[in-house]
This record gives sequence, C-alpha cells and structure tokens, in this order.
Amino acid sequence: MLEGLDAGRPGDHPEVWERVAEKLRAGSMPPSGRPRPDVQTYHAVAAALEAELDRAWAANPRPGRIGAVHRLNRTEYANALRDLIALDPRSFDVRPLLPGDETADGSFDNFADVLTISRVHLERYLSVARQVTRLATGLPPAAPGFETFEIPLHIVQDDRQSEDLPFGSRGGIAVPYHFPVDGEYVIRVRLRRQYQDYIMGMGWPQQLDVRLDGRLLQRFTVGGTAPGRPVAASYAGAGEPGFAGDPEWEEYMQVTGDAGLELRVTVPAGPRVVGVSFVRELWEPEGLRQPLQRGRVLTNDQIYMDHAAVGAVDIGGPYALGGAPADTPSRRAIFVCQPAGAAEERACASTILSRIARRAYRRPVTDRDRESLLEFFETGRREGGSFEAGIQYGLERILVDPDFLLRVYCEPVDLPQDRETYPLSDLEVASRLSFFLWSSIPDDELLDLAERGRLTDPATLEAQARRMLADPRAADALVGDFAAQWLNLRRVGEVVVDPHRYPTYDESLLEAFRRETELFVASTLREDRSVVALLDADYTFVNERLARHYGIPGVQGSRFRRVALPDREQRGGLLAHGAVLATTSYPDRTSPVLRGKWLLDNIFGLPAPPPPPGVDTNLESSPAALELTIRERLAQHRRNPACASCHAVIDPLGFALENFDVIGGWRSVDESGAPVDARGTTVSGAAVDGLAGLRGLLLERPEQFPRTLTEKLLAYALGRRLEYYDRPAVRQIVRDAADRDYRWSSLVTGIVTSPVFLHREVAATAQ
Repeated sequence: MLEGLDAGRPGDHPEVWERVAEKLRAGSMPPSGRPRPDVQTYHAVAAALEAELDRAWAANPRPGRIGAVHRLNRTEYANALRDLIALDPRSFDVRPLLPGDETADGSFDNFADVLTISRVHLERYLSVARQVTRLATGLPPAAPGFETFEIPLHIVQDDRQSEDLPFGSRGGIAVPYHFPVDGEYVIRVRLRRQYQDYIMGMGWPQQLDVRLDGRLLQRFTVGGTAPGRPVAASYAGAGEPGFAGDPEWEEYMQVTGDAGLELRVTVPAGPRVVGVSFVRELWEPEGLRQPLQRGRVLTNDQIYMDHAAVGAVDIGGPYALGGAPADTPSRRAIFVCQPAGAAEERACASTILSRIARRAYRRPVTDRDRESLLEFFETGRREGGSFEAGIQYGLERILVDPDFLLRVYCEPVDLPQDRETYPLSDLEVASRLSFFLWSSIPDDELLDLAERGRLTDPATLEAQARRMLADPRAADALVGDFAAQWLNLRRVGEVVVDPHRYPTYDESLLEAFRRETELFVASTLREDRSVVALLDADYTFVNERLARHYGIPGVQGSRFRRVALPDREQRGGLLAHGAVLATTSYPDRTSPVLRGKWLLDNIFGLPAPPPPPGVDTNLESSPAALELTIRERLAQHRRNPACASCHAVIDPLGFALENFDVIGGWRSVDESGAPVDARGTTVSGAAVDGLAGLRGLLLERPEQFPRTLTEKLLAYALGRRLEYYDRPAVRQIVRDAADRDYRWSSLVTGIVTSPVFLHREVAATAQ
C-alpha cells in the first residue's frame, strides 16, 4: 500500500520503497493485464528510486546487527584446527564428530542466529578437544582404534579413482589418514558384494595393491586360482559339488574370498595416504585396455566374471608403539621450543601455549590467560608424566575456551547514548575478514596489524583482502563452503534417480557433477575473472565419465581437466552444470518449478514466496495426467488463481532448461515422449527460449547477476540474513565493481570496505 507515502522522499520509508524497486526491476508491477510501460521506463523509474534510497542511506548508513554471540560452525572449527595445530581435515576430519549445523531459511550455515549451543555441543567439544590434541602432540590413544572407509555401492570402479593412486590402476580408494603415533597398524580390505551378498568378480585372477604414500606394501591376488578358492572354475551347475549352492562355494563367495586381504605394517606417525587399487589388465604386446570379461564360461554370469571391486578399507591400531614421538607437521607447529631440562619446561610451555592461545582467541593473551593455561600444563605434566602430556592438557583447555568457540561482540562501554552505530574494533574486523575469506582464524600478519590498530585503514584493509584472496585457503573456503551452499553442491550426494528411466546413472556421475562445479568456480576465483563468466564461460572441467555424459569427445581417464565446449547452445556456465540440474529435479522427471525457483532465488535475485497455506502443490498424477507433458500439467495447475500468481513467475524460467533431463543430459524429447518445448515468457513479457535465451536474458543487464551474487556473498560475510536496509550497500558495491568488470576481487574488496562490514548497530536501534 503506497497511499500516504511521499514518492519524492523514499528515504522516509525505505522498507516499502525497496520492495517497490524490486517489483519494478522484475517487471511484475503493475499486474499482468494492466497498462504497462516499456522496459526502458521500468528501469529508469527503478534507477531513479534506487538513487534516492542510496542518497538517504549514504547520509546515515545502517549496518545492521548480528547476535552478540556467534558460534564457530563445524567447517570453521575444522579449519581452525588446521591453522592452529596443522591438523589437515583431509586426513582427520572432525566435522562428523560434532553436531550438525542448522541453516537459515535453507541458506548458509554460518548465520549467527541459528548457530545455537546445546549440552550436546559442550560434550562433543570436550571429547573432540582431547582426541585432537592427543593426536597433534603425538600421545598414543588410550586404546587401539578401528576406522572404516567405505565406497558407495554405485561408484563405478572401472577406471583410476584418484590422483593419489598410480597410473595403470583401476578402482579402489585413496584414504588420507592421520596415524597418531609410530607403531604397528592393520590395514584390511573388504571386496564389494552385490545383491545376494556374493563377492564380485571372483571367477578370474586379479591383482590388488595396497600402498602407503605411493609405496607398494603388498600385492594380493583375488579370484581365479587364488588360495582358498574351490576347485570348480564355474559359477554354474547349482547344487553340484563345488558349484553354486554347495556350502564350500557359498562360503567362499560370501565369506572367505577376501578374508586374507589383511596386513600388519609399521607406519611413522603423521598424515599419510593409504591407497588400495587393482592393477589394470592389458593385452600384450599391443598395450590395449583389456575388455570387460563377460562370457569366459558358458553361463556368462556377470557377477562371477565382472571386475572385482573394493568395498571398504579398515585401518586399525596402533597395536605396538614405536619409540619417541615422531616429527609430524602438527608437532612442528606446536613445539616451537624444547626444554633442555625440567627448569626450562615452564618457560617453554608458556611460549607454546601463549602463541597458540593468541591465534585461537583472536586477541592478545593476558597474564590471566597465561597463568590459567600454565596451571593446566602443570596438571597434565604431573598426571601424564611428560612435557608433551602437559602441553596436550593446556591445548585441550584452549580448544574448549569460549574465546575460541565463540565470536563475541561487545558494545563499547563509553558509547554515547545517542549513537545508533559504532565501528568494530580492528580485532573484530580481523576475525570477520578471516572467517569470510578463509572460514578460519586470522593469521599472524592479520593479528599484528589489528593489534597495532592499522587493519581498518582503507588501503591496508584492501591490501589484506587481496593477499588473503591469493592464498589457496580462500579458494578452498569460498568454493567448498560458500559456493557449495549457494549452488546446492552439498545436496548432490542426496540425489536419487530412477534407474529404470536413467540406466546410465551411477554415483560416479554425481561425484563428477560436484567436482566439475567446484573446479569451475575455483578457476574463476584463482584467475580473478568477472563473475559474469560463471554464466557465460566457454569451458568447463570434465573427466572421461562426465565428458561421455555431456557428449564431449577426446577425453580419457579419471583425471579432471579443463576443456573447451564444442557447442555453446547446449553447454556453457553454471546453468548447464549437472550438479545444478540434478538437484533441481525429481527422481523420474524434471521440474520446471524447482529449477525456476532456484533460478529466481540464486541467479536473478528475486526470491519466490512460499505457497499460500492450504494450497495443494502437487501436480495431478492420474494416468490421464501422466500422459500429458509437464508444460500441460503445469498449465492445469495454474488454473487455480492461488497458484497462478507465483507459477507465472517461476515456470517460464524453469521451462528454459527443459532440454536437460534429470541428470543433465541433453535431450530433444521429454519424459512423455513429446518434443521438448523450452520456450517461455517472463512476467515482464520478455521471451525466453532455451539455455541460450535464458543466458541472453541475464546478460542483457550485466549488473543483474553480479548484484545477486553480491547479496549472497555479503550475507555469508556478515553471518546474517540481508534486510531491506542492506540493499543500498549492495548497489554501491556493484557500481564500484563495474569499472573492474565485476571481478571477484572487486566484489570482495567492496564488501570488506563497506560500512555494513565494518560497523554494527547498537541494541536499541536494532529493536
């Protein structure tokens, strides 16, 4: 309702006029059927309105406010351990040991208001702190442990699985594993079983290698004439001695066929890679890849004659300890000094614990902090009987301290009562910056600048942001944390596909989808490309499995590599990525609604409202309805006026991606057998025709997608939802970035130098 509002002074009611500007940009106001201006007029009026709102905001910027207590989420906790005590999350991932993190409205899991703290959190923090500090300091575990690393059943193992496995290998798994101490460990391999619990591929001999950091430990032979195999060479002849149904054969196929795949080995402490893989068979002398061996026996039994595959790898130990603690990355990061005698232990402990506490607490260490930690050191030294035990206990105390687990914002005590906002301290900015770009704690350089009060100098702040962006940790965090949530990559593993409709689907393809998008987004970050390239790139990253699915020729092997796209009408940019398309589909059909809503929310920046209460959102599923195309079924759905208002906005965008099936393959015929119709008309009247038309619509307004991405990135950086009063800041960041072609670095530096990033509202204003 605009009655009573002064359009000449939109800054008096920005919460209303920001919504008006959004509706104008979308072309959704006036409603369909009413007289409408042309596109140029829409944008001119919206621009004039936004300019007035921006002027009012610039005179009195409103930075918003997050909660006073902001807990580290699981990813930030794991990354902090990596940077504090060199505990690599790839070899020891603590995230499964901690309670899951909530997300805000299906968005990001680093929003302060949803990161609650429960009794379960406290119990797990205490347990994990003891476990990781004993591991990092080289103290042996209380008892031997056993961990299992399983390979999902539908991962195809016909090719080399990892770059950590040797060329010429097939299948298997590379397990990054942190061995806690020098000692003897057990590595056990279990082969994959299918359906009737039979081990696959036992009808012919195959060689299985177990490696440690690439070094061959032992080569086993499985199947064929391997020891323990019954005399019979066939899986046929059910009920006959030595054949299927015979107890000796059944026991071999279900139990003893892989019982001997175990070895004990002495391993030095530290992060290692345990590799288990089969040797790829070749025909000689041609050197050709051996074809799948079906039909070697009369029964042509696929389970019996197929390739054997690894089902799981167990690592257990230590069972016999070595001597003194080994030199590991964690011990090098922790023990920056070594006492020559008992008289030097307290001073050395003070140096070690103070140094780590400064980074863990993200502030200078006080005398009170130091004395408290030394008390824990002395208790651990006395009870554990060694200097390392004392340090371990002190580190355990650091990792359960609220100053480590929480980011606490305290309003200045001398703040005048009439102040509505205040600047964050340099130390608070250091934490906000590091958790934004690294999902982790500040490094020493950032803390040094903050402690000297120099970090918030604009030139220094921008220089630090660019330094941090150039660090590999930035790409890891912004891709693995920010982009993974923005683009639904974390949901790829949850995708379920109807195997009858899509028999070529397997989990190897889903894994390739996720990896493609990660590598693609990371390439734009590392090369500091325009974010518009996310929509319009002429390249992607594929391995043989994904290239075959996309129809890209000339790609062999499991290694991902950058390739030029042969047909820009069918591929190019995020909108054609399998990860996006698979997570916005149902198991047996595509969904223009899911895809259209995802596009509105994440690409166009126009969130669609939820369905009205009581409205049936399911499509008609009678046999007659199932014979209709999805376009015809949605047309019937829109006959309900309560549904039509939203679907008129959502559906046309989703139809533009109908040339892609459930798993992102290109098609010309849909599930009903009718030719695909990828045409649509947006609520503003713009025509959209297929991927190329959708891409063209987005590129007509070059600032539109950068604005959406900036909104997502700013919300992630602040750790809270964006409100109407944040939109002027978003527009300012995007305007400034236009001169630098909307490069990643221009958006990031615009965010970190913005008033909303550097200030906070006082409590009374927020209320």
